Amino acid sequence: MSTADISFLLQLEQVIAARKVEGSEASYTAKLFRAGLPRIAQKVGEEGVELALASVTDTREKVVSEAADLLYHMLVLLNSRESGLAEVIAELERRHK
Repeated sequence: MSTADISFLLQLEQVIAARKVEGSEASYTAKLFRAGLPRIAQKVGEEGVELALASVTDTREKVVSEAADLLYHMLVLLNSRESGLAEVIAELERRHK
């Protein structure tokens, strides 16, 4: 994965943070934040299960779609815990050493 690919995830983190602050009624992200951490955690769990199931029963495209859903919801969860992708990457780097 190139840095350009990762830059989109960093941009998505900014969009998620902005939607949290804006709180628009039309925003799915804002709706998740209003529902609270238990609902966000539930969505991460659901998406993880959907990805696992898709990996053994569905097409490559479906697996990629479910992985995208999981990654998005994970970013929302991290934001709700005042964390972010940079901390996750740092932890992975630490484990790699």
